[in-house]
Amino acid sequence: MFLEQLVETLRAEQATTVRIESEPAAAPAPTAIGRSAALHGSEMLRRGYSVDQVVHGYGDVCQAITELAVERNSLVSADEFRTLNRCLDNAIADAVAAFAQGRNTTISKRAENLMEYLAAFSGTHEQLLDLALKSYAAIQTGAIGPTGATGTAHKNVLLALRSLAREFVNQVRATSGGHPA
Repeated sequence: MFLEQLVETLRAEQATTVRIESEPAAAPAPTAIGRSAALHGSEMLRRGYSVDQVVHGYGDVCQAITELAVERNSLVSADEFRTLNRCLDNAIADAVAAFAQGRNTTISKRAENLMEYLAAFSGTHEQLLDLALKSYAAIQTGAIGPTGATGTAHKNVLLALRSLAREFVNQVRATSGGHPA
């Protein structure tokens, strides 16, 4: 798509007969290039690529065009090369901006999900600790043995706390992009 839009831009600029040399010709294609590049940047993020790979992908396009011109002994004028560079610069900027915006949205959603999880974790943790303290206090009186119903409840609460702690670590790792333990 980028190459088709680049060709449209080059044709539009060649069709312009009167042009001020210090300014590049205005052409509608860079807007189309920008929209396509933004979609491309978003897609690269969705597929798990890095921003470096987004930028280098456009550099590879430039390199491929240059190599093809050399292979075919095609003369590329300074104006055409300037147009290519401008289109690549615009495409890179728009692709990176869309990539960064998508990444920021993803990070914000992860942070929001983590905050919701932390709120639920905190409530559950507080309830389990309260139960553990109450059952321990009952056992401490000496009137209730550690092997009875209260002792069993106390042990179950402690096991639930351990499980909650493990789940917490796994959730934080998963949310931050790490691997579960």
